[in-house]
Amino acid sequence: MGTHPCTTIDPQWPTPGQALARLRSAPPLIQCLTNTVVQQFTANVLLALGASPAMDDTEGEAGVFASIATGVLVNLGTPHAEEAQAMREAIASANAAGTPWVLDPVAIGALPVRTSLAHEFRTARPTVVRGNASEVAALAGAGAGGRGTDTTDRPEDVLDAAARLARETGGAVAVSGPADLITDGERVWRVAGGSAWLTRVTGGGCALGSVVAALAGVLMHDDAWLAGVPHGTQAGTHAGEGARASAGTRAAWAATVAHALYSVAAERAAAASRGPGSFAVAFLDELALLDPADPALAHGERITVAPVDGAERAEAEQAADPAVDPHAAAGNPAPHEIPANPLPHHGRTYRPTGASNGAGTNPSQELR
Repeated sequence: MGTHPCTTIDPQWPTPGQALARLRSAPPLIQCLTNTVVQQFTANVLLALGASPAMDDTEGEAGVFASIATGVLVNLGTPHAEEAQAMREAIASANAAGTPWVLDPVAIGALPVRTSLAHEFRTARPTVVRGNASEVAALAGAGAGGRGTDTTDRPEDVLDAAARLARETGGAVAVSGPADLITDGERVWRVAGGSAWLTRVTGGGCALGSVVAALAGVLMHDDAWLAGVPHGTQAGTHAGEGARASAGTRAAWAATVAHALYSVAAERAAAASRGPGSFAVAFLDELALLDPADPALAHGERITVAPVDGAERAEAEQAADPAVDPHAAAGNPAPHEIPANPLPHHGRTYRPTGASNGAGTNPSQELR
């Protein structure tokens, strides 16, 4: 009896090390429309990894920049009115240009402005949605959100909702936790490891969204990546084994690779740190010191894959019942008109339940 393809990683897919080598050989330009609190750390993380950051969130200019960027991050941490409009421009331009973009729905659920924006931007089909379990559940219409930026849900509890959201957008959804879960709607990749010190550094999770955007920009349109499509999937039915992987699957693998690189660097930084201050510096160093040839960046070191339980049942239920307008269901206004990408390219912020900004956690016991 052979191994089911949904439980194996195709050897043709670029390993985290190979993806890192590609990123450094042609540094991607990543536009970050992000939380004002984390801009400097986010830029430093991208620079350390080997990418080129641009923190352009100016209304009237963000759309122009998105048309030339390799990848775009839209982070709703501090969604001021001008920045929100700049995000609309950047998303529309990215979709028109076929540029991968990442949506980080920070603290949505109870907070009305960012919740409304997140549901609006969801309809524009982000390449990757990256957030904690409560944020993903709220965006999928399966929860009310957490305690501000703190999650009150476990990633495993929202996996079905994340898979439905991925199928709806045609992209991928990454849910952060002690083990990160990334899904394309059919499979789920689990990335183990990391460090709880990331919960004690401002921007530890938000910066990961920029790394996901960078890897999506590098891998999504890589013609050298002719990955196999597992039998028994919708993509495999039409394309056959050995055909180019679906856009959602490529997005999910790009996000998985980003999480793996982040986890390796975080673990090594934690081993050399005395606390969050030294960790923040060591983490940047470890990102820069990552070696594409390192065995830790091979396929099977920290990544596992399995089918999403209940995916077929969820699809059948969706086909039987008319879709509910998420804006109406959540009491949100109708979205602005942002064109969805005609060819859809289609995090990890783990904050312990009941704790604010990592307070009360034990970094030696809880993994980010």
